[in-house]
Amino acid sequence: MTKGTVTFFAISVAVPLVANAYQLDVLTSVLIYAMLALGLNLIVGLAGLLHLGYAAFFAIGAYTYALLNIHWGWSFWVGWAPAVLIAALGSGLVGASALRVRGDYLAIVTLGFGEIIRLIFNNLDQWTGGPNGLLGIAHPTLWLPQGMYDFSVKSLPYYYLSLVLLGGVWLFCHRLSHSRLGRAWMAMRDDELAAACMGIPVLKMKLLVQICGGAVAGLAGAFFAAKQGTVTPDSFDFIQSVMVLSMVVLGGMGSMRGAILGAMLLGVLPEMLRGADQYRMLVFGLSMIVMMRLRPQGLLGRSHKESQLAAH
Repeated sequence: MTKGTVTFFAISVAVPLVANAYQLDVLTSVLIYAMLALGLNLIVGLAGLLHLGYAAFFAIGAYTYALLNIHWGWSFWVGWAPAVLIAALGSGLVGASALRVRGDYLAIVTLGFGEIIRLIFNNLDQWTGGPNGLLGIAHPTLWLPQGMYDFSVKSLPYYYLSLVLLGGVWLFCHRLSHSRLGRAWMAMRDDELAAACMGIPVLKMKLLVQICGGAVAGLAGAFFAAKQGTVTPDSFDFIQSVMVLSMVVLGGMGSMRGAILGAMLLGVLPEMLRGADQYRMLVFGLSMIVMMRLRPQGLLGRSHKESQLAAH
């Protein structure tokens, strides 16, 4: 990890000393968004695949854990793994069905898949509870020397657990982006034809990046279900996919620090504007327009000229 990353996590560990329960709850939601932004950054930022249905894998992870917990009594410490695997499998199936599609057509396919998944969860009343969702999902518990500690609705344990999960996702994405896979994805993003001519199996790389991104969303979904204690289809609509994509674009596509910064800004901004409820979406939209006009590469992203200088 870089010095800046270590500083970020060190400050995050100390935040509960000065934050109240409401602020910790908001920050926990921001950390969930940060995990999603890091996962989508692999697909959009590193591989250059426009994805508009990312909330579908978030939903798959949440519902997988919820069903395992309610019907078979699986705890979060065990149930997160199947949630990750099922979400990765679902993402892989989408990737396999759209391997040869690119650009706007890929965006349409992923958008359609995201809506299909939401409608499936909305209509399978027998399994998913339909529009009412699944209730009574058990919160995580932790064995301590003093006895069993129930997370219940406390803000502090969820905050620290989300911070640990974000650290794991960061390491996973960091290792991937600096590996041969990451370099292959970036080559494919910059020029798919040139990458194929250099011997990079483009179709295989597209499938792998979809699977990795879906796995991260599945983990975030499982944690979200465990924290909320309930999941409903409305929590995973198209707006969620757009929000996560906006975080990646705002922070700078391809930048992991940018993805986290974008999640922090767009996660906290709506709460800061809650007093002006009628105008907050207007302010949000205008700020995004101004940002795209003044710095289209994102806050921490490199411009085309800067990328060329770095390459030389």
